[in-house]
Amino acid sequence: MADILKYNEKIFENIKNINDYDQEFWYARELSEILEYTKWGNFKKVIDKAKEACDSSDINVSNHFADVGKMIDIANGAQREIEDIMLSRYACYLIVQNADSRKNVVALGQTYFATQTIKQELIDDFQQNSEDKKRLAIRNELADHNKSLAEVAQMAGIEDPRDYAVFQNRGYQGLYGGLGAKEIKERKGLKKSHKILDYMGSTELAANLFRATQTDEKLRRENIKGKYKANEVHYKVGAKVRKTIEELGGTMPENLPTPKKSVKAIEKEEQKKLKNNGDLTE
Repeated sequence: MADILKYNEKIFENIKNINDYDQEFWYARELSEILEYTKWGNFKKVIDKAKEACDSSDINVSNHFADVGKMIDIANGAQREIEDIMLSRYACYLIVQNADSRKNVVALGQTYFATQTIKQELIDDFQQNSEDKKRLAIRNELADHNKSLAEVAQMAGIEDPRDYAVFQNRGYQGLYGGLGAKEIKERKGLKKSHKILDYMGSTELAANLFRATQTDEKLRRENIKGKYKANEVHYKVGAKVRKTIEELGGTMPENLPTPKKSVKAIEKEEQKKLKNNGDLTE
């Protein structure tokens, strides 16, 4: 079995390509040769079946099958363009499942792409699980630091809830290039009732955590007094964090993707897991 997997890896990995976004793909023309299809028309029929299977699973076909043109050499040094298709690993998996299984190489392809697809799914699940846990941990830490920030803001003279909302907004404006809470929600497609911090990925949450902790420390260290001064400190700290992200070549927080799942939903899932793990009757 190990020898078969090594052989599979050699023949199918050798024609694997990596694009500018570090994503792997295969060219259909090259895969057709490996799978011993001598006529492109016959292989196209297999691809069409694979596309149908993809569509039947409610998966966007264009994300896995991308039509491209390829230049080939012909007589007298001339070139002409031929049709080709960029395939994802999942597309290749569907193709080998619909190919002529009487061919030994097709059976090898089925083993290889099934193994690799399952392996990638496990990696993706682990990465998503890790990201969810990071979001939950940072969000909880940020909640604690926001309590401390509210306390020091009150010491600086910000006692009215409306004044505190302005204070918080100034921090966002510094970090988000002038965008306040309302504009951030609009940009990220959030509802009015949504809490911004609950719909941030771990990277964005970390930037906001740094903003909150550094503002807290600066207000305490310099014993800042007065609403205006406290607001300006929060803005400047936010802007400094933004400048640091820019200098490091990072993505600005307003351009980071918005997770579909809220931190509250993650928290409920984690609590359910703990409950189920502790319930010996299930």
